[in-house]
Amino acid sequence: MLARHWTEAGLIEKAAGLWGKAGQRSLARSALVEAAEQLTRALDQIATLSGTPVLRGEQIKLQIALVNALMHLKGYAAPEPKAAVEQARQFIERAEALGEPPEDPLLLFSVLYGAWAATYVAFNGDETRELAAQFVALAEKQGQIVPLMIGHRLMGTSLMLTGNIPKGRVHFNEAFALYDPAKHRPLATRFGQDLGVSIFVYRALARWMLGYPEIALADADDALEHARESGHAGTLMYAQLHTSFTNILCTKYAAANAQSNEVVRLADEKGAALWKALGTMQKGCVLALSGKASEAIQMITSGITTYQSTGSRVYLPFFLSHLSRAHAGLGQFDEAWRCIGEAMAAVETAKERWCEAEVNRIAGEIALQSPEPDAAKAEAYFERALVVARQQQAKSWELRAAMSMARLWRDQGKPQQARELLAPVYGWFTEGFETLDLKEAKALIGEPGL
Repeated sequence: MLARHWTEAGLIEKAAGLWGKAGQRSLARSALVEAAEQLTRALDQIATLSGTPVLRGEQIKLQIALVNALMHLKGYAAPEPKAAVEQARQFIERAEALGEPPEDPLLLFSVLYGAWAATYVAFNGDETRELAAQFVALAEKQGQIVPLMIGHRLMGTSLMLTGNIPKGRVHFNEAFALYDPAKHRPLATRFGQDLGVSIFVYRALARWMLGYPEIALADADDALEHARESGHAGTLMYAQLHTSFTNILCTKYAAANAQSNEVVRLADEKGAALWKALGTMQKGCVLALSGKASEAIQMITSGITTYQSTGSRVYLPFFLSHLSRAHAGLGQFDEAWRCIGEAMAAVETAKERWCEAEVNRIAGEIALQSPEPDAAKAEAYFERALVVARQQQAKSWELRAAMSMARLWRDQGKPQQARELLAPVYGWFTEGFETLDLKEAKALIGEPGL
């Protein structure tokens, strides 16, 4: 209200300062639509004033705040936040050219984070890793804790999604060792979400893939607890969505569905199209896994349409593989093969390899479900799944692929071969024996004649 009065009075510099304060406060309380509007008003007014070092510094801070509002509203890879990131970069470069480098070095890292996030969500594996490496190199050169922590998180995520899961986990552990909730929680409005939560959610996924479902679930629980404590809606949507992956993989479908519902509810409340699309697709995956194929197809398809309209592509192999399962469940095998083909193409072109083994395993299962089952084709897909899982040291994916192959060989009258494949993989595990995958593996090994 004060900003409006000063604007009407023609006192633009005073009004710009107040619009900026209003925008920062709105962003802190996750009023994303209001924040974007108020920050834009402030920046538009600053642009009409004669430049001073103080105004240029304020302009950089407000531009980075606008980036963070737009990331959640429009999607990280959408044109609006990408343009806002580029504008922030130009503001910093202009200030440096004038001999006015920002007093706060984290401002540059916020811009670098925005560039990485856009590439990550649009997903280009090579470029994502390269930007993360640049971030880490600059952080190491400056020797500051916060950039180092963020850099390790970005490097961990980039490596994990491109298939180097063990090394990704190492970076997550290094990032977590630097995290202090009291000091770092306020940075959520500058780096998209609470930094600790972002570490927890991805480390949970890495730990599940590497064969440790119990500690993966513990990380997921910690992520949700920290997200709720933060009071930051962007962080909570982020935590609910990402930990639902871990719950789905641990076959905790009721929990994953509740989380997806909460993501959609919060996204509607905040006007966050990206998060609504992600929550919708995740709900569809749960439906596909619960035998509700028709509803799953509708939900995942509508979610993908909205998701891609924001420029987003990350996780598409995961969602498309579940869409393929749903089509196969209804006997729609042309559509099932189309979707699994798209998933495989995304793995190869974008190099999003974290679920490559599972995509191939699902293709093998579809080959067996088809009206004319093709055991040779299925076996080739299962073998590919096993090779990829072993290369990635992804024991949980390897267990699933080994079970699929063991069932096939059992049905072909090769029980000894089946046992020799599956028993050592199951025997590797030291925890998680209450999860469905391990229960099914144990039951399969215990079948008479296997």
